[in-house]
Amino acid sequence: SYQRFASCYRCFYRLQPDVTRSIYEQFISQLQAAIKEEIQEVKDEGNLEALFNSLDKIVEEAKNKEEPAWRPSGIPEEDVRSAMVPYLLKHRSYLRKVLKEKEEENRKVAESMLAGRDKIAELQQLIQARKHAWQ
Repeated sequence: SYQRFASCYRCFYRLQPDVTRSIYEQFISQLQAAIKEEIQEVKDEGNLEALFNSLDKIVEEAKNKEEPAWRPSGIPEEDVRSAMVPYLLKHRSYLRKVLKEKEEENRKVAESMLAGRDKIAELQQLIQARKHAWQ
């Protein structure tokens, strides 16, 4: 405040109060300009404007949600469990689905292989029969 500034420079204030007021106003305006410049540099360096815009979007999206946001309980084991269990259950169901697909694929390949073996056995018998007939 101007009163604090004047009390710091009491002798100068008593001699020339108008000049003290002018110095105070110049000091305040330069200080405000320097602070604004520093803030702008920080915003530019950290890309804060884009981050704040994305944060605003997240806040707007969260307003439409009815369920409460997740908050940590303070017990790390429970927090990790509550976050990981749904993911792991989803992953387990995916792995089970993939396993069923692979088992079905293996069953088809096994049937195909058995059919091939039967065909080979038939061909061997045919070869043997023709060999005996030829001899």
